[in-house]
Amino acid sequence: MAANTAKAQVYKAEEPLAHTYSIVARDPKTGEMAVGVQSHWFSVGTAVPWAEAGVGVVATQSFTNKSFGMRGLELLKNGKSPQEALDILLADDEGREVRQVSIMDAQGRVATHTGKQCIRYAGHVTGKDFSVQANMMLTDKVWPAMAKAFEQSVGKPLAERVLLAMEAAEREGGDIRGKQSAALVVVRGKASGQPWDDKLIDLRVDDHEKPLEELARLLKVYRAYEHMNNGDLAVEKGEMEKAMQEYGKAETMFPNNLEMKYWHAIGLANNGDVNGAIKLLRDVYKKDKNWKELTTRLPEVGLLTLPPQDLQKVLDVK
Repeated sequence: MAANTAKAQVYKAEEPLAHTYSIVARDPKTGEMAVGVQSHWFSVGTAVPWAEAGVGVVATQSFTNKSFGMRGLELLKNGKSPQEALDILLADDEGREVRQVSIMDAQGRVATHTGKQCIRYAGHVTGKDFSVQANMMLTDKVWPAMAKAFEQSVGKPLAERVLLAMEAAEREGGDIRGKQSAALVVVRGKASGQPWDDKLIDLRVDDHEKPLEELARLLKVYRAYEHMNNGDLAVEKGEMEKAMQEYGKAETMFPNNLEMKYWHAIGLANNGDVNGAIKLLRDVYKKDKNWKELTTRLPEVGLLTLPPQDLQKVLDVK
């Protein structure tokens, strides 16, 4: 390439641009590990964050080498430290100076690289159980603000701490180009032997005017459905009082969500509180008559166990 030839915004055609800010982090109490990222680029969650329970997490960005994600995790699995893994990845990478990469293992050890040719403002801060990194930022205050926010949020759940760090980045100007996509991934600290259950949170906002606000909304929905799931588990164990508490918490978080209100009602009915169920079902049926049709189908699969007279009551609700 001639010395005066302009460079494209992607280093190679197969390597997506992801000028961005991100955080890799670990909760020392639970062992959970997370990656959070936001960028003015479509679907940043498909390129930057990589995570595996019991192994570690990787954020690969700037002129993104996506292979660093899977290769970095594999190196950790083979016993390499984060720094050793990072050194191996960069050693034969001709684009190392335009890369920004952070690797954390399940012990909370972290190694981060910001190439000398990452677009200003670019840099990173590493700390106990976390690293924040950013490039093409409006100011050089972005990543220090992320680090401060994360360090000051001790005691909160990991996902919420990661989100707070990204919100701090936005308050300092964030990506110089603006906002478009965001992602949040959380995995278990130890592999369970059931990998389909090891990714605890996997939220993506691919294209949105306010991606972090949407990500925060999705995280709230996730937490509400955690309460719903806890309620279902309590029902299975016959712990109806706990089930009603969990359903109630979910419904309080999203009072207009008909599904949450409906299953709360069914739980009440199965627990003998038909009048309480009717009160909730009246509003649900009024807003969408299909829920009443669903109620007729529950007894045949054992999800609604009422005497015929009480069953008719919940079906006759107007």
